[in-house]
Amino acid sequence: MIRNILLLAVFCLLGTACTVQELVVAEETELVVAATTIDEAMLLDIGIVEFDAGVPENNRPEKTGIYADIRHAESKYVPYHLKTTLQGTGHWGAVRVIPSINAFTDVIISGAIERSDGEYFTLNISVHDAAGRHWFSRRYETQTGMTSYSNRRDRRRDPYQKVFNDIANDLQLFVAELPEKQLQRTRQISELQFFADMSPVPYDAYLGTDDEGIVTVIRLPAENDPSVARMRQIRERDRLVVDTLNEHYANFYYGIAIPYRGWRKNARQESINYRQAKRSAQMQALIGVVVLAGATQIDTSGSSSRNTNNINRALQYQGISRGINTIWAAINRNRDAGMHLDAIAELSESFGNEAAPMVVNIEGQERRLTGTAAAQYESWRRLLRELYEAETGFTQSIEVGVPTRAPEPTG
Repeated sequence: MIRNILLLAVFCLLGTACTVQELVVAEETELVVAATTIDEAMLLDIGIVEFDAGVPENNRPEKTGIYADIRHAESKYVPYHLKTTLQGTGHWGAVRVIPSINAFTDVIISGAIERSDGEYFTLNISVHDAAGRHWFSRRYETQTGMTSYSNRRDRRRDPYQKVFNDIANDLQLFVAELPEKQLQRTRQISELQFFADMSPVPYDAYLGTDDEGIVTVIRLPAENDPSVARMRQIRERDRLVVDTLNEHYANFYYGIAIPYRGWRKNARQESINYRQAKRSAQMQALIGVVVLAGATQIDTSGSSSRNTNNINRALQYQGISRGINTIWAAINRNRDAGMHLDAIAELSESFGNEAAPMVVNIEGQERRLTGTAAAQYESWRRLLRELYEAETGFTQSIEVGVPTRAPEPTG
């Protein structure tokens, strides 16, 4: 019996002295870049809608680990980083972050953030084109590693870069299988949809919808039609506004890059610390129960000699004391784990304070772009229609205030 208790004590000491160290090597995906220049007429434009932040109703951050300030910032940050990744491939025309799905373009990408805590990142992506063809819906995920936030890493690569590269590669594989005629039709459809939105009476007749809900071209307007040239001028001004909005997304993106990277790095470490503390606490509690149970089974009043009984009582006392202390240490470790979650909450609050709203000036009017960017864009579209209907406003350029670009982070 004494030998068993000694073995338990040794096991207890070893168990409480050891901690579990996690070593994760992040997966990487090589980005597929165009080897040769692609004919511009075959390059589709892409619009990336602000992502769904994925904040549940009645969210309790201490339970879900989802902090609204972080997620709403990510709903703008993540699409812009995807834009920069797609632009770098050479497979696409203009790639823009758009505040509304109604910003007519060739391909629309929408997404929802499922998980983002600095360590794990999960994104649900859906892609369709102007004709209403659904390209694909897929779930992308990655786990960051120990070197993902290292100061020696390639700063051009986001810790979540695998997800962005996977999306870009999947898009390139899909569009490579499409016939050139379909690419051309897609561009024509998005243009005619814009024309019909501005002037429904003459242009609605150019498009139709088949039994499957796919938009088709019934006929094309003549290239030498003066109204077509005018409509294209109007569309260029609309693109100017969207490009201006992208400058604000860029300003926001580079402005929060440093605190966002810091939050992700610290949140990842806090999550790992939390898991390790929980595991250690559970192990300590288990050891404490075993030692306590073993100590209570020591025979202290049997037929053995008086000295043996005294030794057994001493061992029993030490075992009970050791068991209680170990269980108490486990409780304290659980408290430490809760403190790590508190640290994440504090980091999130600090980050939210730095994620300032975006502001755009159109025609001397200040437009704030926070959670209502889509509504602001719709206001611009209404103004555009009014100018068209009044047959004025397009003899002079429309001035759109462009924000000063925040410097890209170097540290």
